[in-house]
Amino acid sequence: MSARNGRGPAFKRNFSPRTWLIRHAQVMLASLGRLTRLPLATFMTAAVIGIAIALPGAMNTLVNNIRTLSGAWDSSASLSLFLKPQLDEAGGQALADRIGTWPEVGTIRVIGRGEALAEFRRLSGFGEALDLLGENPLPVVLLLQPSLSAGGPDAAAALADRLGKLPEVELAQLDLQWVRRLHAITRTAERGIWVLAGLLSMAVLLIIGNTIRLEINNRRPEIEITKLVGATNAFIRRPFLYDGLWYGLMGGAIAWLLIGLSVLLLQGPVAELAGLYDSRFELSGLSFRGSLAILLGSGLLGLIGAWLAVGRHLAAIEPA
Repeated sequence: MSARNGRGPAFKRNFSPRTWLIRHAQVMLASLGRLTRLPLATFMTAAVIGIAIALPGAMNTLVNNIRTLSGAWDSSASLSLFLKPQLDEAGGQALADRIGTWPEVGTIRVIGRGEALAEFRRLSGFGEALDLLGENPLPVVLLLQPSLSAGGPDAAAALADRLGKLPEVELAQLDLQWVRRLHAITRTAERGIWVLAGLLSMAVLLIIGNTIRLEINNRRPEIEITKLVGATNAFIRRPFLYDGLWYGLMGGAIAWLLIGLSVLLLQGPVAELAGLYDSRFELSGLSFRGSLAILLGSGLLGLIGAWLAVGRHLAAIEPA
């Protein structure tokens, strides 16, 4: 049987699982050893891949922190209930006791007419004009904070609509327009991250594909000789696939380090800024799932890039 058909004696197939694992382990370690013998070139390629992967990873980390911060803001959003003019402070307290048992309501505070007038006088600057009024025109106000289950914009808006229909309530005011805008910006940023990740993933595939192409051209005589003695395309393809896998994993590790270093450098200034607003917010880095996704995703990109490059260029190499 011809050696060119891929079943020559030197490359006789052996389907033993143990032998298969040993061969792949040997090729994997040999591929890593070959890359480490060229440390500068390997590092430069892996660094470019790492920077490309770190950009969407860092943006995703930033969006996750913004989402956490906006969630805290949502839970602290207050709702103002302006009661009917005929209700006094005792009626307002009775209403507060009744709606305070709702699961959507967190804390609630009653502001009497006198307290509301004093605060309005202090903030508005119309003290002399208020003195000309015969009576206090301000109603009793209930300030309530939604519970965690009703802290989001939609749930808080539904709660405001429900409270506004109570017969004792003249107006239920909830200002969540800024929260809605923040959520819209966050959703837009998330979509932009996916677009950027897709574009940079294509760039990683091109980088790895071009690197593997150069490696194939450099080893062309070796590939031709290996094919002459009966090597299959799968046997020849295997070390190049592991090259791509190692490039991807090293690029993912560099991306993980870059993101971690960026978060570490920003933690101090962010904590100081949060302290100025009496907040305990702390910048968080990549989670275990995020770190694993970066490493596995970069390794998969390296494997796919190598597979595409090998499949295209290996078929064009045939021994003369």
